[in-house]
Amino acid sequence: MSGRNRRFLLQSLYVCIVGSCSLHLLAQTPATPEAPQPAPAIKTASPQSHPLLASSNVKLGVGDLIELSVFGVPDLSTKTRISGSGNVYLPLIDYVHLADLTTDEAQELIQKRLEDGGFVRNPHVSIFVDESASQAVTLVGEVNRPGAYPAIGERRLFDLISAAGGLTDKAGRNVTIEHRGDPDQKVEVQLSSNLADDTKNNVDVLPGDTIIVSRAGIIYVVGDVNRPSGFLIEDNALSVLKALALAGGSTRTSALNKTKILRQTPNGIQEIPVNLKKILYAKAPDIALVKGDVLFIPGSAAKAAAYRSADAAMSLSTSMAVLAVRP
Repeated sequence: MSGRNRRFLLQSLYVCIVGSCSLHLLAQTPATPEAPQPAPAIKTASPQSHPLLASSNVKLGVGDLIELSVFGVPDLSTKTRISGSGNVYLPLIDYVHLADLTTDEAQELIQKRLEDGGFVRNPHVSIFVDESASQAVTLVGEVNRPGAYPAIGERRLFDLISAAGGLTDKAGRNVTIEHRGDPDQKVEVQLSSNLADDTKNNVDVLPGDTIIVSRAGIIYVVGDVNRPSGFLIEDNALSVLKALALAGGSTRTSALNKTKILRQTPNGIQEIPVNLKKILYAKAPDIALVKGDVLFIPGSAAKAAAYRSADAAMSLSTSMAVLAVRP
C-alpha cells in the first residue's frame, strides 16, 4: 500500500472515530472534573435571542412554558410546560420537580442530575420562560378585558390597565392592589381623571398581584326636574345642589319643601326630608349624597293648577284682544 493511500485511510478512520464518539457522548462519557471542549460544528443556544433571559431569575410555577438548553448538546434542548404536579419530563433524567424554584435553582438542579447520571460532563443549563402563568397579574372589576396578564419584568399599574383595554365608562377612581400570599397588606390608589398626568399613582405591580378597579356609585335624581337622570359619584363628593344642577334644575311646579332623599340602609329604605328651598337660598346647609341615593323632588298640584289657570286666562285674554282689533 502506498504512503498516500495509507495516510488517507488513517485520516478517514480518525474522522469516523471522532464522529462516533460525539454521537455517543451522552450515553458513554463518564463525569470527570475536566471541562469539555465543545466542537465548533455544534450549534449552541444563544441566550440573547430570547426575550426573557435566565438571568431574570423568576420563580417557576404550574402552567409555565419553558425552554431548556444545554450548552454544546443541542439534542437535549426542549420546550415544555410545567404540569399541574409541578414536574417536567426531560430527556435522560426523567421527571424533575421545578415548581416554586427560581430559574437559577432549576438550572442547578438539572445540571446536577445530568452530571450525577454521567450523561454530560460539567453541563451548563439555561432556562428561558416563554409563558409565565405563575407570574401573571389578575385584573378584575371595571376594565374592558378582565383577566390574567403576564408580569415578567418591571410592570406598573397603568401598563396593566392599558393591557386590559383601559377603564370602562362605569369605572370608579379607587383601585386596590392585593399581594399574593399577603392579602391583608393592600395598596389603595386613588386615580385622577387624567392618567397621563397621574405619575404619582403609577405604582409598581408584582407578579401574583390582583388589581381590583372599583365601580363608581350612582345617584339618581327623579321627579319634577328638567332632566331626570343617574349620575356617577366618587367618594360621596356629590351634594343635593350639585345633583340638582346636573339634572337641569327644578321646574316652576316643583314642591321644593317636600324634597326627600331615599336611602337604602340595612333596615330598609330611609326617607330623609330636605328643605330644598332653604338650601337654594343658603338658609340651610347643603347635604352630601352617598352612592345609591335617590333624590326625589315632587311636583306641587296647587302650583300646577295655578299655572294652568294662569295659562288659560292668558290664552283667553289674548283671544279677546285679537277679536277686538278685527274690523
